[in-house]
Amino acid sequence: MYDTGSTAFMLVCTMLVLLMTPGLAFFYGGLSRRKNVVNTMLMTFAAIGVVGLVWVVAGWSFAYGGDGSLSWFGGFDQLGLTGVVSGVLEEGAAVPDGTVYPSVIDITFQMAFAMITAAIVTGSVAGRMRFGAVCAFLVVWALVVYAPLAHMVWGGDGSLIGDVIGALDFAGGDVVHISSGVTGLTLCLFLGRRKGFGLKSYRPHNVPFVALGAGLLWFGWFGFNGGSEFAADGVAALAILNTVVSSAAGLASWLVVERVATGKPTLVGACTGLVAGLVVVTPGAGFVEPWAAVVMGLLVSPVCYLAISHLKARVGYDDALDAFGCHGVGGILGGILTGLFCVPELSWTGKGGLLYTGDPSLLLSQLAGIAVTLVIVVVLDLAIVAAVRAVFRGRLRVSEHDEALGLDVAQHGESAYPAYTGLDS
Repeated sequence: MYDTGSTAFMLVCTMLVLLMTPGLAFFYGGLSRRKNVVNTMLMTFAAIGVVGLVWVVAGWSFAYGGDGSLSWFGGFDQLGLTGVVSGVLEEGAAVPDGTVYPSVIDITFQMAFAMITAAIVTGSVAGRMRFGAVCAFLVVWALVVYAPLAHMVWGGDGSLIGDVIGALDFAGGDVVHISSGVTGLTLCLFLGRRKGFGLKSYRPHNVPFVALGAGLLWFGWFGFNGGSEFAADGVAALAILNTVVSSAAGLASWLVVERVATGKPTLVGACTGLVAGLVVVTPGAGFVEPWAAVVMGLLVSPVCYLAISHLKARVGYDDALDAFGCHGVGGILGGILTGLFCVPELSWTGKGGLLYTGDPSLLLSQLAGIAVTLVIVVVLDLAIVAAVRAVFRGRLRVSEHDEALGLDVAQHGESAYPAYTGLDS
């Protein structure tokens, strides 16, 4: 018989993670310009439709199918989710030993992860990429980058990053945040800067939208991190506690940094710090003590703040809504800090953090896992961009006229604020 408590817990966690993508739409929509808010939010919602379909067709199979013989790829045996119903019936008749909840829940839970990861990417290209090109890119990216990477990290025995290298990723530091952040950076470098970048200030057009989106993300993240324990137990509770305290520390730290740097703490800054705190604790949510989660949250905000306010300006890349500055940088930092703070008894590999053991093995594994993730993501991203660019005859970016007019009207023929008659900021 299934553990009904864990079954209910995983169902709730799945729904919480599904909520995160609409939450991200509000977060990104509020950060965008008024004339692009519909396009920005629609790109995020499009990830639900695009990834939901490809996950059923092949994504789940590529990530978690096969017999485990390949370190970098699942298999083709579960294309179209064939056999799911028979599996449900078989499990219902005789629950396999060690199965605490119906395995079919995992399909939707992991689908929700894939959706939010793909949606994060769109923040880097807001305001200038053709909507059709975004959708085409996400279709291929979910199958070619996300699904195999999920297998490499979470595929169990023989998986390249999680088993062979021995890197720890509790809920998605490599798979979700580094992959999406680096992909966003790759895309924005390829597309080039927005018209007027560096000459004018791009300010959030709707701060309450940003706060609403951050609140929904915060709420959904408890399912994101807590559910990654796959059981209603003490480690799941620890992961949720660490999620709360790290996000709190990230928020507080960002306000302090912003006050020192600009003289004025802001609500957008508080929301950004909250998300950064969530990102940094994700790789180690079930591996570290609460005090370590606080330290992680305190450290991530100044690091991400510098990446967003200084590195972007100095290098000159136009990461429109700072997907790389928050998720990519925060995910990398979280993976490294997990190598320092991981409690040995909680580690999946039996290797503890440098602070506890004095042994740098786990830290080196974390660095190696991050490096392999970066190489794989960048190489595959460039290949996908080249393929999509060829399909769209080299026109991934909207015209200068459409960019100036605003993508809401130019790409979708609708406006978020049809009665508004003032100038766009």
